[in-house]
Amino acid sequence: MTRNGFDYFAGIDWSGAKGRAHAGIRIALAEAASSAPPQLIEPPSGRAWSRAAVRDWLLDFSAERRLLAGVDFAFAFAFEDEAAYFPGWPDSPATVFDLWALIDGLGGEEADFYGGAIWRHPVLGRYFNAPGQRGDLFSSRRRETERAARQFRSPSPVFNCVGPAGVGTGSLAGMRLLHHLAGRAARWPFEDPQGARLMLTEIFPGWYFARAGLKPATDTDNLNKALAFYNSQPVASDFVASGPDGDEADALVSAAALRWLADRAAIWQLPEAAQAEGWIFGVESSNQDA
Repeated sequence: MTRNGFDYFAGIDWSGAKGRAHAGIRIALAEAASSAPPQLIEPPSGRAWSRAAVRDWLLDFSAERRLLAGVDFAFAFAFEDEAAYFPGWPDSPATVFDLWALIDGLGGEEADFYGGAIWRHPVLGRYFNAPGQRGDLFSSRRRETERAARQFRSPSPVFNCVGPAGVGTGSLAGMRLLHHLAGRAARWPFEDPQGARLMLTEIFPGWYFARAGLKPATDTDNLNKALAFYNSQPVASDFVASGPDGDEADALVSAAALRWLADRAAIWQLPEAAQAEGWIFGVESSNQDA
């Protein structure tokens, strides 16, 4: 028995850092036909995941199974507030697919989908709060999904690429990944997942903890309370979550949350804004049933 047609659910804690190996990337996998706790997937190198290795794992694992994979980055920038991703720039992308192509094109030869090259662009760099430069056109623009998420917890604006809460750097790298998965994955909510073996969706681990009434702490008791909220069995009492920012705990809870949320018909009902801005999987919008 599968949940909404999926055989497995993966929670992926992401990283936008430079380099080819990232200690912050963690993958947890939950089986649809079970309430067992998600299992951590070890990187093929035995040390740390690269973003390219994550791509390869997603494609390989979904070759014979239907996988819903949630990745912790924003799939797009704010659009609805200004009717543009980069308001005032005449070449601003018209669609999210054009946006991904633009960011990937600017990435050039940067290793492992790193996306920070956009900050060097003479016009586009002005829209970001980036390391060493706060653009004069930067503002804390919010996507509709981020406003809706405030019921429990809202992420940092995507144009912010500085500080521990800055999601922008990881999102830039993630958008390059999404561009490279064209034709090989359904990138939700922009594409219909019907029939696709691999569906990618945006997640926010901190929101899943907050929805369970918990802080995103890494201690095992807190983690197991969050897992229980999402109808998952606990991890072993001697489990210790590792990663620079509790990344294993984030991946585990995200996988369990995806498995639980996928059965809720209402979370698939999204406002029109999601077609330009993306949506955090599970966040309720005003057009969803209670």
